[in-house]
Amino acid sequence: MSTEFPRWTRRSLLANTGFGVGALALASLLERDGALAETPRKPGENLPLNLDPRPPMFAPKAEAMISLFMHGGPSHVDLLDPKPELSRLHGKDYGGEVVYSFVNRATKALLGSPWRFSKRGECGTEVSELLPELGGIVDDVCVIRSMHTGHNGHEVSIRYFHGGIAGVTGRPTMGSWIVYALGSESRELPAYMVLSDPEGHPVDGTHNWSSGFMPPLYQGTVLRPKEPRILNLDPPPSARGAVQDRNLDFLDRLNRRHLERHPGEADLETRIRSYELAASMQTAAKEALDVSEEPESIRRLYGLDHDETREYGTRCLIARRLVERGVRFVQLFLGGQPWDNHSSIKSTLPAICRRTDRPAAALVKDLKQRGLLDTTIVHWGGEIGRLPVTEGALDDNAGRDHNGQGFSIWMAGGGIKGGTTFGATDEVGHRAVEDVVTPNDFQATVLHLLGLDHERLAYHANGREYHLTDGRPARIIREILQAPPPA
Repeated sequence: MSTEFPRWTRRSLLANTGFGVGALALASLLERDGALAETPRKPGENLPLNLDPRPPMFAPKAEAMISLFMHGGPSHVDLLDPKPELSRLHGKDYGGEVVYSFVNRATKALLGSPWRFSKRGECGTEVSELLPELGGIVDDVCVIRSMHTGHNGHEVSIRYFHGGIAGVTGRPTMGSWIVYALGSESRELPAYMVLSDPEGHPVDGTHNWSSGFMPPLYQGTVLRPKEPRILNLDPPPSARGAVQDRNLDFLDRLNRRHLERHPGEADLETRIRSYELAASMQTAAKEALDVSEEPESIRRLYGLDHDETREYGTRCLIARRLVERGVRFVQLFLGGQPWDNHSSIKSTLPAICRRTDRPAAALVKDLKQRGLLDTTIVHWGGEIGRLPVTEGALDDNAGRDHNGQGFSIWMAGGGIKGGTTFGATDEVGHRAVEDVVTPNDFQATVLHLLGLDHERLAYHANGREYHLTDGRPARIIREILQAPPPA
């Protein structure tokens, strides 16, 4: 019998054997163990096109990151930035200049927060009564109260946070830069995973996890919001066991023969390495995404025993399981922009807080008790905040318009100094006035914690050298970092 296979190609083989691996596995099969040919490159131009673990530029504090992105602009003056003067001036006209997004509903009447703040933890950080669970972990958290994008719009500020430049699409997100620089510690799961919401994609859709001008190997892999979170992960019964092993062996021989005949070819077909990885992923991904075996105490911790918190709590728990298994960057999104409280803030803001507060705090607690918080950065925050003036009449239907001039986020773990606050807005919470932090400062700080220099980390494309911050003013916020141990 001839050893040649003249009538088969890899594409026809994949089309006819039905391995059932799916697009997620395919994205993870690129450029491993030499089975994916490297794109020809000049020395020092770009890092190799693979997800092999790479050493950082210097000793890191963190190895992974989980970003809980809160689309829509959480109202900082009602959650994380208490303003007694705003409450005192409630109903009076604001004397400063205001840029509105919705002029037809604009007013200058100041809206004091209807919710109480209290000092929590040993550090005494003041937190709103809407975030009681955050108050329980505040000693592990740094609240940054001086975020500033300078833009009030959602998309323009989202792109600033994710891609480094306000309003510009087609750029890699921070997650892509991180996995490009560091690769993955897991050989069985994607390095960059996105946990989407049952209510749909967030505002700005796939731009939130795009790899831009980098190869798609570095983009976020989106999990379905409901079971099965990965389609076609199991092969059909007829292709399991020995049948699959033979098919994998046959495909491996075809791939290796093709690479020998066409060294350096960058076509997608030459990027499909042995499906041994896919076979491993059939087990590893299902195990990582299955929270049913978690102890009942952990399930309660994340709120899986309550309707309001079950869905988001499940995703936070999956995020912990993913970083525990070597995934480098995990990001959770909410459908649409539920923090965009233009009206009825008295009812809409408590609702989204009840959904997310307990799971977010549980994530920090769980990482800490497992010894993972020291090496995992946790980020919570949106792209903008809200104005101190009311949108619409000053009644129960009042809301707040967009505000990119000053707002709050929080960070924990991975070298962040817990039990602290940093920066400040003015007396009514409109503008950042002390220790202003931009998204580029945030990005430079995250990269630093991961052992990367934002000025040295580069990618060459389209005839030029790119950086995440791309030459814009960016500083490492050293004031929020843990002090190094004494020599």
